[in-house]
Amino acid sequence: MTKLFRAIIVVLMFRIDWKKLFFVCAILTIGSIVIQISSLPYPLTEWVFSPPPSILSHKSLNPTVHLGQSQSLAVDNQLETVQDGSVANPLNSTDKVNQPIVKRRRGRKRKKLIDIVPPPPPLKRLPRHLERYLSSSAPDEVLAYIKRDIENASLASDDDPELYAPIFRNISTFKRSYEWMERMLKVYIYQEGESPIFHEPHLYGIYASEGWFMKLMEENRQFVTKEPEKAHLFYLPYSARQLQSALYVRNSHNLRPLSIFLRDYVNMLASKYPFWNRTHGSDHFLVACHDWGPYTLKEHEELIRNTIKALCNADVSERIFIAGKDVSLPETTIRNPKRPHRNVGGNRVSQRPILAFFAGRRHGPVRPRLLEYWSDKDDDMKIYASLPNRVSRFMSYPEHMKSSKYCICPMGFEVNSPRIVEAIYYECVPVIIADNFVPPFSEVLDWSSFSVTVAENDIPKLKEILIAIPLKRYLIMQTNVKKLQKHFLWNARPVRYDVFHMILHSLWTSRLNQIQIQ
Repeated sequence: MTKLFRAIIVVLMFRIDWKKLFFVCAILTIGSIVIQISSLPYPLTEWVFSPPPSILSHKSLNPTVHLGQSQSLAVDNQLETVQDGSVANPLNSTDKVNQPIVKRRRGRKRKKLIDIVPPPPPLKRLPRHLERYLSSSAPDEVLAYIKRDIENASLASDDDPELYAPIFRNISTFKRSYEWMERMLKVYIYQEGESPIFHEPHLYGIYASEGWFMKLMEENRQFVTKEPEKAHLFYLPYSARQLQSALYVRNSHNLRPLSIFLRDYVNMLASKYPFWNRTHGSDHFLVACHDWGPYTLKEHEELIRNTIKALCNADVSERIFIAGKDVSLPETTIRNPKRPHRNVGGNRVSQRPILAFFAGRRHGPVRPRLLEYWSDKDDDMKIYASLPNRVSRFMSYPEHMKSSKYCICPMGFEVNSPRIVEAIYYECVPVIIADNFVPPFSEVLDWSSFSVTVAENDIPKLKEILIAIPLKRYLIMQTNVKKLQKHFLWNARPVRYDVFHMILHSLWTSRLNQIQIQ
């Protein structure tokens, strides 16, 4: 026994390298701790690796939402009863102070935190007898009641901080209509159709609006219904951009195969369900931002005449888009779907030395005239066919817009231009030159309060028109552009009054306009 004990002591004292043993044990201990931490559920891992000053919401495509600890519990409780999301202001808008940024480890993306207002309170319950009436009535009877109520809307109080009355035609009517939409609107989405043309949103580029609307509509739980008998609107979930990409034969100049494809799709729905034939398609809608969107409808008479068409190419002269029935869709350029608000914001008025700016290709009949009269003719008018390298290496296209008082938005081959929304993003007063264009949301927004419209024939007098605008008037318009901005922003999780809801409200308004009140 004594020999065994001595042998053990000898091994412990002389045979074991204690430094190596301690080093191995330390590595094993640290490794086990890291493994246990990484197995913790979110957001505990975030708290360990990079503890924020307050609870962070789940990471989405938008920048992370920052809520105070005192607000977070109340917000979680309210989310059970209100619509998705709450308004997040653009990060680099001059309308807001700079937001804090949490620095992460090297190689990791930084999280941007946005202070937001809590979600709006839940809508007040209707009287029980009215709830019973609305729940037991047919969709058109419900819409007739709502239309009468909207027309009799009383003067709205200023209790909604997210609405700015000067940019609206009638804020009382808009608020009442919007509240009814939140409360009642139901949309049925046809499941028929295969990708890539159907149910596959295209989320970047100048035609991104149709893709973002499709994505957010199909993800929505508040407005979408699985019961078509309860629907007020029926959505044809195809992408004009994907249709063009899949079926158009390059350089053929033939859109008829695209039109025939849509004709056959609608005929299939009409033969399978009673809903199209019941109204001849007047309660159905489509959303198309591609320039060819209107022209791909020509093979189906009811599709082109009766359906509510949300189009970027909102040109009344071609008699396809019908003002008051159809919806003008904003043309929003999205370069990074994960950061749709990138570069939003602009310089203060004192840092806008350029009177007017335009740079773009010579598309259509209007832009060549603009360039003929103003390209390299006046130092105050920065008008280019394309931004020259000698200029762009010192100031980029977005920087030009952010440094200009007015951004010129002439039509190209079609009436709409992504520059209109870009100007709004960069807080530059848009100058629209497109005689037959119906601006987005013009049924509720007063475009004269935040933009300038110049007739195509008045291009030679463009500078004269702009310098004749008093400074006070310009300052009001520029302020209004900043207040307008939120209504043209896409959010991965839609928030109240954003562009998704504004498009939906335009569709809702068009549907209400169909209702005849006796």
